[in-house]
Amino acid sequence: MMSATRPDIPTGFDQKMKFFRRTLLPLAAAAMLLGIAVAQTPPPPVPIPRPTVPDVPVPPPPDVDGQSWVLMDYATGQILASKNPDERRAPASLTKVMTDYVVSAEIAAGHIHPDDMVTISEHAWRAGGAGTDGSTSFLKLGSQVKLEDLLKGMIVQSGNDAAIALAESTAGSEQAFVGLMNAYAKQLGMTNTHYSDASGYPVDNHYSTARDIAILSRALIHNFPADYAISAVKEFEWNGIKQQNRNALLWRDPSVDGIKTGHTAAAGYCLDASAKQGDSRMIAVVMGASTDKGRADSAMALLNYGFHFYETHKLYAAGKALATPRLWKGEANQLPIGVADDVLVTVKRGEYDKLKATMDIPATLIAPFKKGQQIGTLRVSLDGQPLQSVPLIALNEAPQGGFFSRLWDTILLWFHHDKGTTETVPGGK
Repeated sequence: MMSATRPDIPTGFDQKMKFFRRTLLPLAAAAMLLGIAVAQTPPPPVPIPRPTVPDVPVPPPPDVDGQSWVLMDYATGQILASKNPDERRAPASLTKVMTDYVVSAEIAAGHIHPDDMVTISEHAWRAGGAGTDGSTSFLKLGSQVKLEDLLKGMIVQSGNDAAIALAESTAGSEQAFVGLMNAYAKQLGMTNTHYSDASGYPVDNHYSTARDIAILSRALIHNFPADYAISAVKEFEWNGIKQQNRNALLWRDPSVDGIKTGHTAAAGYCLDASAKQGDSRMIAVVMGASTDKGRADSAMALLNYGFHFYETHKLYAAGKALATPRLWKGEANQLPIGVADDVLVTVKRGEYDKLKATMDIPATLIAPFKKGQQIGTLRVSLDGQPLQSVPLIALNEAPQGGFFSRLWDTILLWFHHDKGTTETVPGGK
């Protein structure tokens, strides 16, 4: 067997130099070139970390200019932040939001029509005349104006004369119309509101609150979106005079699309504003601000706060069975129970996992039940504080069973203890 041996290095000087030139020098040159090539190769790029939102507590709401204010989430009606939300205050021209709502409701009911021609009475004309404490659409005494144009004059120009003309054409007189305003306020759950006129002109026993105005605004947006859209109109011309909408936020932020300003010496500066970003809509009501700019800055700050720090989740879908409790004396042995509308909840960012949902359902359900009939209540809470209370309804018809099935269930019920139950909703946080 042969073994590999290392070649001998020459011993003589000449031989060493010859060996160096032929063997070691080329190797050294190659190593140097390789080192240069390696040195010229750029290092791999260092990856830039993708920014993430830090997990910090949601800050308190901004300190805004206003004696009372609320921030409401439109989807759920939840009040996200507030200051003196139920303090009764003079609403000034925010009154016209209710005038708009009543007129819109009466149009929807077919009692009046947008094309109706309205004769301007002396009462309406004087309300917009010189020397009055308010705004005007400059309507002429005895002239006829289309009802639709009066709506624009009231909403965009905030005309007191237009508001009174609308009230008279809808109900025959302003006082009769005021009765409708208060009836609709009661229907909407505006428990701290009472109207005494249709324009917001300062009179006794005429008041509302930031919370109630937000409730009203949410109803107007939902029930009469076409009429609500008028509040996004930036200017309107009537009788040769062009006037701009007093809601400065319409020019400041494209997401703002309504709704109404107000000002009197007693009320201060007021603004009812709404904005929509993506699928979210917020409503901010500021009452008693010190300046026109102050009310606009305050409402904008509240809207931005809501969009940035709150998020809306759909917890449960309409028509989906959340429980199937035992049904006694029915054709079926179980009754699927769910909600009529999607259950939405708005919470601060990062608090979704803290939500709790429970169902309050009677332990004994005896047929018959109608589809849609309330069976119990779904309650959603956060940290022990209630957020939503939603009726649980029968998702199907549940007629009585036959004679023998009812008899058998009657016997079984002797051993059944009737106690109300509270159960965690399947899938609930």
